[in-house]
Amino acid sequence: MPDYLPRLGMVALGVVLITTASGCTQLRDHKGYVIDPTLVDTVKPGIDNRDSVAKTLGRPSFAGQFDGDRSWYYVARDTRQLAFASPRPVAQTVLIVHFDTAGNVVSVQKTGLEKVVAIHPFAQKTPTLGRHRGFFTELFGNIGRVGAVGQSAPTTDNPTS
Repeated sequence: MPDYLPRLGMVALGVVLITTASGCTQLRDHKGYVIDPTLVDTVKPGIDNRDSVAKTLGRPSFAGQFDGDRSWYYVARDTRQLAFASPRPVAQTVLIVHFDTAGNVVSVQKTGLEKVVAIHPFAQKTPTLGRHRGFFTELFGNIGRVGAVGQSAPTTDNPTS
């Protein structure tokens, strides 16, 4: 047996370990608006309007649906994820710009990660009223019921005698 085989085996084992360990790295991600604090500080209530905010900050992430488009929301979120786990928020900033009916800025609010709520649903199913019907009951349950006598009320085109 040649002398280089044990060394080659160690190198191969090292490559496999490094490749396996690289799958466990922490992934960082940024989604949404890239907030520039100097631009955000230039938006002032009573001075700016919709056009100046759009030129300064750009289009919002989304606009208010229930207040007649009088609120603009700029959302930014940083998340971290380890391997195949679900991403969890590390930082979040929501910039809310409120306008009056004339389109002038009324207020500028900033919220952060304190507004994020973790929701843990109960079980795997939503409980419902009624009976539980399995797959085969759903599939074969109507065999023999369609058109059976006494199952439906008479109609004008199908009177019962």
